[in-house]
Amino acid sequence: MTTSAAASTGSEGAIAGGGAVTDRLVEANQRYASAFTDPGMDARPVLHVAVVACMDARLDLHAALGLELGDCHTIRNAGGVVTDDVIRSLTISQHKLGTRSVVLIHHTGCGLEALTEDFRTELEMAVGQRPAWAVESFRDVDQDVRQSMQRVRTSPFLLHTDDVRGFVFDVRTGLLREVDPA
Repeated sequence: MTTSAAASTGSEGAIAGGGAVTDRLVEANQRYASAFTDPGMDARPVLHVAVVACMDARLDLHAALGLELGDCHTIRNAGGVVTDDVIRSLTISQHKLGTRSVVLIHHTGCGLEALTEDFRTELEMAVGQRPAWAVESFRDVDQDVRQSMQRVRTSPFLLHTDDVRGFVFDVRTGLLREVDPA
């Protein structure tokens, strides 16, 4: 599989040019839309599952999990950590759109392992305002998966907390390793 990162398209220049990358994405969407046929799907995921994962560009969740369009809700953020906003999305997913299972996916080599909460201070120094949100950095990926599982399982807003499983995706092998919640 060729990715845009691997393809020699001069993307480095496009990134430096500001809007050039967005223009490329809009052009790709026009090509996509020209052959698009409404699949007639409901917003409810067919597999009744929500996947929470890191936003890392190396994770192709649909390919890695054998998912098709319409199979799941996908919620992504830095680290794949369960934050208040993730709970918000999961709550809507469960209460209004019928999901019953939650799969959490962190990964090896995550950038959050190299950050600390000092990042908030750095931002405050750079922009003059301290962010209200926590960085949610971590040193132990397995422990962070456990913490995320616990946050889901103990949320009073979620209807279904019995089928919550956490994994670490190995970015070198593509394999998932399940994390014991204990």
